[in-house]
Amino acid sequence: MSQSNSSNGENGSAPSFRVIGTRPIRHDGVDKVTGRAKYGADYAFPGMLHGKVLRSPHAHALIKSINYQKALALPGVVAVVTAADLPEVASKTEQVGEGAVNTRYLAMNILARDKVLYDGHAVAAIAASDRHTAEEALRLIETSRIIFSSIVATWMKVSNELIM
Repeated sequence: MSQSNSSNGENGSAPSFRVIGTRPIRHDGVDKVTGRAKYGADYAFPGMLHGKVLRSPHAHALIKSINYQKALALPGVVAVVTAADLPEVASKTEQVGEGAVNTRYLAMNILARDKVLYDGHAVAAIAASDRHTAEEALRLIETSRIIFSSIVATWMKVSNELIM
């Protein structure tokens, strides 16, 4: 926090701050509220590709196979990527930011390799010439999986044990 030099909290006086409690000038504020501001999705360039991600509808499942040949054959689809296309990452701990993390766990979160770990986990990614082709290609990807039951709330686990 940035404090002014006039009073810094000594002798019981409250500190006065230069930023806290002020209204900063927002140079892009008018453009944002009037709709004139440009964002990344507002731009289109020649040869630009559009990406879409196929996400799992299940919270816990074993991936048996992913067949994306129909999607890849669709005109306008440039590439389909699954975890099989990514390198296997060794299990080792690295210092990242403020704490240590296992790099294999991070890699498993990019695209589901063998098992879906949560609802919405990315399974495959599409690059296509336009957004609509990418969305159609997602519908053409066939996945075979074994769905496991999942505990999504503590009370469900308690209820299941009581019933059994």
